Amino acid sequence: MIRGDKELYVVGDRVLIRIDDMEERTAVGLYLPPTALEKENVQSGRIEEVGPGFPLPPKGEDDEAPWGDEKAEQMRYIGLQAKKGDHAIFLRKDAIEVKFDDEKFIVVPQAAILVLVRDIA
Repeated sequence: MIRGDKELYVVGDRVLIRIDDMEERTAVGLYLPPTALEKENVQSGRIEEVGPGFPLPPKGEDDEAPWGDEKAEQMRYIGLQAKKGDHAIFLRKDAIEVKFDDEKFIVVPQAAILVLVRDIA
């Protein structure tokens, strides 16, 4: 994610989520204070960025030694199920709030995501 002269990278098996606005009223119209909303076990939002995935171990011993090759070995990853633009419902206890360019986001490991909703196009 690029903002101005800064670029944000998500690492590993994590995703960056923009939180949905939480409902401040119940179905019958009662106002809920922010402290009541923070006690929810799950939260949802739109995925803005996705990390590269789960890192794989280096190639086996039968392969060429990495120090023998002039090119540096590229890291290998198993990709994530989550994609940019998906709507995610995740466990709040595993989320970490970050601020980037005066905007709040949540970083969540893929294991904390319960459900993904993806537009069919």
